[in-house]
Amino acid sequence: MRKRPGIGAIQKQRVEQERFRGKATELQDNVFEQMSNQMEKFRTNLENFASKHRNEIKKNPAFRKQFQEMCASIGVDPLASSKGFWSELLGVGDFYYEIAVQAIEVCMATSQRNGGLITLGELRQKLIKSRGKAQHHQNISNDDIIRAIKKLKVLGSGFSIISLKDTQDSSDVLIRSVPGELNADHTEVLKIAEAQAFTSIETLKCKLKWDDVRCQQIINELIRDGVAWVDEQSTTKTYWFPSFFKPLINEG
Repeated sequence: MRKRPGIGAIQKQRVEQERFRGKATELQDNVFEQMSNQMEKFRTNLENFASKHRNEIKKNPAFRKQFQEMCASIGVDPLASSKGFWSELLGVGDFYYEIAVQAIEVCMATSQRNGGLITLGELRQKLIKSRGKAQHHQNISNDDIIRAIKKLKVLGSGFSIISLKDTQDSSDVLIRSVPGELNADHTEVLKIAEAQAFTSIETLKCKLKWDDVRCQQIINELIRDGVAWVDEQSTTKTYWFPSFFKPLINEG
């Protein structure tokens, strides 16, 4: 028979385990402290970088986007508050809040026509037109608008961003400014209608392989919400989507 370990051996084993646990905890604490120091150093360097390139961040949309991405990589959100270091240094918080308010005004002014659904491209055109002729007013990018719109989530479900394709094309991104959510079927219909700004039941049946009932139900919901308009004058009844109407060139 194998000899069982004695009490002394068991106690020794427990002491060794406790020692290893203590060492592991010490190592974890050291690693955490080193990471905290590195992150604090990086944050300080980021603040110095922001101070040095303040004007370029405020005036150059592409540079501003890269700066935002650098901030996000270490968990810093310059837009989190309109007060504090980042706002005082760069004014970026106020800049995005200003865009958000102006975006709300544009969405409200156009909602009767488009049912609260506007392309990112049209929204940007109208924002640029309304913001004035000064260069710093004109230098707003699609990325700036999207960041500003995302900050409106604090107001509830009234504003949301809908991507119709996996691209950055402004015509493939819609801003919804009315309460409620578009479901997957609604989005599929919008994808079909995007190219020509209209569609029909026959087109939906052909491209989506849906039956008449499903197609008509989704179309009726979009009509009810003001997103689609009915054209009964053509040979085949068609449904137009004013969100995809191309703005006139003289409208900016």
